Amino acid sequence: SQKEINLTMTSIEAMAAGNVVLGYKNSGGFLDILDNGKFGYGFLNEEEGGEKLKEIYAMADVFVIPSVSEPFGLTALEAIQYNVPVILSKNAGVSEVLKNCLKVDFWDTHEIANKIISILDFGSLSQCLKENAKVEVRRMTWDNVAQKCMSVYQRLINR
Repeated sequence: SQKEINLTMTSIEAMAAGNVVLGYKNSGGFLDILDNGKFGYGFLNEEEGGEKLKEIYAMADVFVIPSVSEPFGLTALEAIQYNVPVILSKNAGVSEVLKNCLKVDFWDTHEIANKIISILDFGSLSQCLKENAKVEVRRMTWDNVAQKCMSVYQRLINR
């Protein structure tokens, strides 16, 4: 997958509100939150997971996946489990199955900033995204996926 951190930082610099934590899992060591206490970015590997991960998600008001390409994007589901609203690049595979999030073109830094600001400014939007996404993720089980596959196979057989 390709992350577009520079475009995301441009979006963040275009606004100055809320706690935005950018992270890339399994890519190295996590960099501490920047001095101003508002923005942080960095890397989190498997060994640093667990409590550090909970701490990072607890600080976040929004989770952004600015990927140019992303086969799926499990971190979006992870953020939802930690009760953080999600903004996804339309190129992330998870954007095809996740409805209760905001979606943007990875290159549209102004729209990314607008969506971040919307989540930060409108508590009802943030709450709605968090609640509905959690319900949606709970329904994403292997049994449900298998049932959908079987349904497709059954329709094809019955043609």
